[in-house]
Amino acid sequence: MQLFWASKFILNALVGLGQFRGISQIGHICCEEHQSQLVRMRRDTLRCWAVLVALMALSVAEDFPWTKNNPGSFYYGTFPAGFLWGVGSSAYQTEGAWDKDGKGPSIWDTFTHSKGKVLRNETGDSACDGYYRVKDDIQLLKELKVNHYLLSISWPRIMPTGIKAEQLNEKGIQFYNDTINSLLENNITPIVSLYHWDLPQVLQEKYGGWQNISMINYFNDYANLCFEKFGDRVKHWITFSNPWTHAKVWHSYNTTWRREQRGMVGISLTSGWGEPVDPHSQTDRDAAERYIQFHLGWFANPIYRGDYPEVMKNYVGRKSAQQGLGTSRLPTFSVQEKTYIKGTSDFLGVGHFTTRYVLQKSFPFLQVSSYHTDPDLAELVDPNWPAPGPKWLYSVPWGFRRLLNFIKTQYGNPLIYVTENGVSETVQCSQLCDEWRIQYLKGYINEILKALNDGVNVKGYTAWSLLDKFEWNKGFSERFGLYHIDFKNKNKPRYPKASVDYYKRIISANGFPNPREVESWQQKAMDTCSATHQHLAADSLITHMEMVTEIVLPTVFTLCILISIVLLIFYLRNHS
Repeated sequence: MQLFWASKFILNALVGLGQFRGISQIGHICCEEHQSQLVRMRRDTLRCWAVLVALMALSVAEDFPWTKNNPGSFYYGTFPAGFLWGVGSSAYQTEGAWDKDGKGPSIWDTFTHSKGKVLRNETGDSACDGYYRVKDDIQLLKELKVNHYLLSISWPRIMPTGIKAEQLNEKGIQFYNDTINSLLENNITPIVSLYHWDLPQVLQEKYGGWQNISMINYFNDYANLCFEKFGDRVKHWITFSNPWTHAKVWHSYNTTWRREQRGMVGISLTSGWGEPVDPHSQTDRDAAERYIQFHLGWFANPIYRGDYPEVMKNYVGRKSAQQGLGTSRLPTFSVQEKTYIKGTSDFLGVGHFTTRYVLQKSFPFLQVSSYHTDPDLAELVDPNWPAPGPKWLYSVPWGFRRLLNFIKTQYGNPLIYVTENGVSETVQCSQLCDEWRIQYLKGYINEILKALNDGVNVKGYTAWSLLDKFEWNKGFSERFGLYHIDFKNKNKPRYPKASVDYYKRIISANGFPNPREVESWQQKAMDTCSATHQHLAADSLITHMEMVTEIVLPTVFTLCILISIVLLIFYLRNHS
């Protein structure tokens, strides 16, 4: 923490000089008169001086060749024909109806029903009422003009105990059949994730959840049921971020369903980008490499290269030995397992939100194991980076291009679909004029366009997310949606934010065709939110009046009756 604040102090000083512009964009930041001041700072904190020297070295950092002269420039151009544009959501965060029509409980149902686990003790019991609003939400997708919609299936909704042999829920199966059919009828391609954190509670209680190896077979049974019921129409499947589980499902599809259904099975992995503080320092470059390998490589490396990253095996193995453990905390693949897992992905789904600067930091020996201290690194941020929502999510578009190029180089340029990318806000009042989200989408999508010019094999983009929704332990306090939901209104109405109009224009133009056209988009988008705000304000007033009608008036009426009874009793007593 001391390192963070000291580094933040130096970065703020650089911002004050008007020179700090991010990686590969820092010019000559110090003249001679400032050098003596920095030397004095070095005597106070040697570590902070090391960070500053590293930042100075970035003035000659190289960028990709075709934008070397102006790495921070915006690139105007369009995406290839057939590029897929979409939005996403997940079952638990949006569906609600947690115990309706035969659905079994999930671990998130249980977790949120325990007081003190979630901000304001909110739950996803009703969430966005998506279970009852499928047609309405598909209409929103049509308004956006998206090609695809990424949704997840709730395992306990179609298999209440999580075990196929015990019980199937036909109403749950019918719900997803109807959803998929409605999407296809409206020319929207469903991309289906088999798991988004809502494990059936019964499997958690009986077997301890994902720590039990039996989950691989249970998940495979569930996946095969989905292939059987929906695979004639769903051609893009996303599994689970566990190499063994993913490989088992991929092989099942490959053996049993691929020839008939002709679909694809991939994995979706979320990772930030780690940029070395000093790209000329081998120590910092190694630390940044570990950052990526401990986040992305942990799951991607076994699938694309047959084993966990070497640096991860070395660091976790050494830390495990220091703790006196007989074996590494990181599992070991047998030769047969390596062969079985390698190559089991038809595409790689990439989720990405933000970036960190990374440098070496050795942690003292700890008796308790910690994934967070295993890689021996520290993360820094530029305090000038926009952070409109939670403090972990800084807007750093250039990191996305670097991450995509890393994947291209590291894993043989696989087919990529961006499965999650977006930004939230945490303000409590309605924010329909979300200019920061427009800037975020513009910057990150443009970096994908640059990556395509670098030769990265990206075929689609999914904005996260369609709706404001339940955000796990943050409840409804964080809002990722392109559409605002008034959760205080029992009808959960949806209202488009300005970003809806902006994203729709990107989709219609298939990118950023020219400066004149693109520069007009933001103002047009912001103009739309004014009228929507008026609509929301009127609806909120109506909602308030309904609450008065439903709660206050009956209460007043009841009190009047009670007072009348009391007065009648007094009257009768006085005249008896």
